[in-house]
Amino acid sequence: MNKKYKGINTICTHAGELEDTKFKGAVSPLYMSTSYAFEDVEVKRYPRYFNTPNQVALAKKMAALEHAEAALIFGSGMAAVSTALLSHVQTGDHVVLQNTLYGGTSNLITEEFDKFKIEYSFTKDASPASFEAEIRENTRVIYIETPSNPLLTITDVKAVAQLAKTKGLVSMIDNTFASPVNQNPIDLGIDIVIHSATKYMGGHSDILAGVVISSEEKIDTVFQMAKNLGGNLSDYTVWLLERSLKTMGLRVKAQNENAQILAEYLYENDKVAQVYYPGLKSHPDHELANAQMKGFGGMLSFELIEGLDAQKFQKQLQLIKSSMSLAGVESTILSPSKTSHGLLTPEERAKQGIKDGLLRFSVGIEESEDLIADIEQALKHISEK
Repeated sequence: MNKKYKGINTICTHAGELEDTKFKGAVSPLYMSTSYAFEDVEVKRYPRYFNTPNQVALAKKMAALEHAEAALIFGSGMAAVSTALLSHVQTGDHVVLQNTLYGGTSNLITEEFDKFKIEYSFTKDASPASFEAEIRENTRVIYIETPSNPLLTITDVKAVAQLAKTKGLVSMIDNTFASPVNQNPIDLGIDIVIHSATKYMGGHSDILAGVVISSEEKIDTVFQMAKNLGGNLSDYTVWLLERSLKTMGLRVKAQNENAQILAEYLYENDKVAQVYYPGLKSHPDHELANAQMKGFGGMLSFELIEGLDAQKFQKQLQLIKSSMSLAGVESTILSPSKTSHGLLTPEERAKQGIKDGLLRFSVGIEESEDLIADIEQALKHISEK
């Protein structure tokens, strides 16, 4: 961690800078080489070993953002999730997982863990008691996600972290929806933080990446698995991600403000049946979110009233784009049942409370009145049919 910088925007801009020693440029130089000398050098650099100049510099920035010691940058969020988990469990071990998770993570567990004879169980809900109830003698990891995708449930990070420490377990969190701007789980006691850097860290819908952040000891454990799985990120994308991070603090704060405005608007709209956003006082976990987050994030979900078709609504939107991903500067919307959680069975989605008509809304940085006007015209169109 770079202790020199305290403010989020300063860390985003300057932590882990890769200095241009010759020309003193403001932008980090890009090292595109995949071949480095191995004689008479302090570090034997190789892209798959996560130690090229750009990879090392970006990892320092990532670690500083999450108040940690070290980080590894991966080719996708799922590469980060799978490597972090598999590096801490083996055949015969057991993992406790939150019941509401990103669909890709749930699919990884249910499709792959049985092949390795790794046991797992999902909690009944996000309460600390539900996690404790699932712990077995062979449990090694507790895995959470908060705010969760797509219903924005909030898990008590500090309570789960303390439970893991008491039981001698490794705690992991997917912090993607919050971003380091809004939540720093290591400060709350979590061991390993994971992000799909494709989302708020990239922020412009043009980068695929992931990151695992933790202590130097635990990152070394992840590295031993990572170098064999080969999920590192190309240096050009590393360079682009470092560029994008410089504005993350500004972007996310603007998205926080917009999401609060849109959530309140939707909550008061008589054509909307339900809104899921932790910034609303009506959210069951609002007080918990307020206690452990610095901002409520740019993500929300909502359901239209009975009789209004969610798919037709999406098609009528003109400014808000239908999109598979999220967290870019542009506002996007999707149906989780058809995209992020499409790999789950209808029964599995129903168990998580994900209805077919649920819409996940990633609020961008546009003017809030323009976003509201777009929603208004789309609702008016489908209501008149």
